[in-house]
Amino acid sequence: MKYHFILATKEFLFELEALEEVLRERAHYYTTSNKQVDFWVLPSPQFLAPYFNQLKKLLNNNPQENLVAIVSTDVDFINWLKLRYQNVIWGNFNAPSEKISQPLAYN
Repeated sequence: MKYHFILATKEFLFELEALEEVLRERAHYYTTSNKQVDFWVLPSPQFLAPYFNQLKKLLNNNPQENLVAIVSTDVDFINWLKLRYQNVIWGNFNAPSEKISQPLAYN
């Protein structure tokens, strides 16, 4: 399955931006539309582990414990988040795979 994500620091998403409100509105939309929720908030996401050394420069040497990922199977939702928050890293991955056995695991 293909997963899409944005990645930022906890401080940015939870203190400087209104992520909680956005996710609450999105969950409400899914509930009223009888859709299954297809997004997850992952503190210290484990899917980064195989690539963390390569990402360190992009992450300004923030430790993995300071990071939060919003992961979804809906590319449009992740693109919308990317445009709304701008100061995030975004990408996608396929899982389960050899390097990522549990796509939604976190520490």
